Amino acid sequence: MTPGETTPGETQPPVVLACGEVRTCLLPALQALDSRAAAQLLGLRADERVLLSERPNLYGRSPDTLTGVDCPLPSANGARIRAVGTVAARASLTEGRVLQSSAYFRVPASGPDHRRPWGHYLVRPATVEPFGKLPYEAVARGLLNGGRHGELDVGLIADGLLTRLLRHPLLDHRPPLKSRPTRLRWVALPAERDEGPSIERFTLAEDELRTVRLRVPAGTPAGDIAGLCDDLALHDWLLTTVVRILDGIRLGTAEPPARPRSRAGEDRPAVVTALRPAVDHLLHLWMPRARVAHELAPLWEELEDRPGFTRQWRTLVQRIRDQLALHAIPHREAELIP
Repeated sequence: MTPGETTPGETQPPVVLACGEVRTCLLPALQALDSRAAAQLLGLRADERVLLSERPNLYGRSPDTLTGVDCPLPSANGARIRAVGTVAARASLTEGRVLQSSAYFRVPASGPDHRRPWGHYLVRPATVEPFGKLPYEAVARGLLNGGRHGELDVGLIADGLLTRLLRHPLLDHRPPLKSRPTRLRWVALPAERDEGPSIERFTLAEDELRTVRLRVPAGTPAGDIAGLCDDLALHDWLLTTVVRILDGIRLGTAEPPARPRSRAGEDRPAVVTALRPAVDHLLHLWMPRARVAHELAPLWEELEDRPGFTRQWRTLVQRIRDQLALHAIPHREAELIP
């Protein structure tokens, strides 16, 4: 038997940690991509097709790509835990408008005390095995806090994939509105026996970073957890972007002048011009849980309760509609004749 091989029937240690990062941004193109163009953009591998769907909205997802890693894992207590394996990365496009790249992996409770042949790791995609026993609580905190130089940084892999996509010749880099990308970093640990999934913490940090700590039932596929976090990152980005659009314009009108002037209502086009892109390109994208695994869908109920994602979204949408309706009404002072 080759050193490092597992014997037939050998039991694998349970997975005790999953981690990933998501990058979300507006596709830098004047026109949204249709399904054919989306397939071209997301065609990361020649041997596997892009997943496309049109219900309940237009969505495309690339096949997973694997990146081999051999480096220490971040740890909150300073412990040096070397790990070897592969990180999975993929990209998605929603309604031809919002581009996401994500990378993720899972870690078992323990691993061998030496490195195995690469073939061992390649048949276990998106799995990173530690040398020895994994102090998973310390590693989970270290991953959420961000590692030091030389430690495994899954965000760099997501960034690299996003950079590759943004260089695609399909993109004219003329986005219809200004926005900023966001980052969402997540970890998932096992839930207690017979307990369902839960969100322990959701934090809005600085520099467009969000962090999420989850508890999920044992055996939950890492790809399903990544899908949940992609969905969360998408809707968090939508909220953030629309809030900034509203914050960046002057709502309402000034006091009416004593006499009608040709410049009355001059600010009206500016407000409409600022809000129109949100109506055209963003408001129809709100669709939580559209592609979240059934077992993890209840986590959205927690987000709806607190902080109340959909409640805030509906308020923002109503504000936009109210402003557009208000500026569609001619100013009375412009109609008065002295």
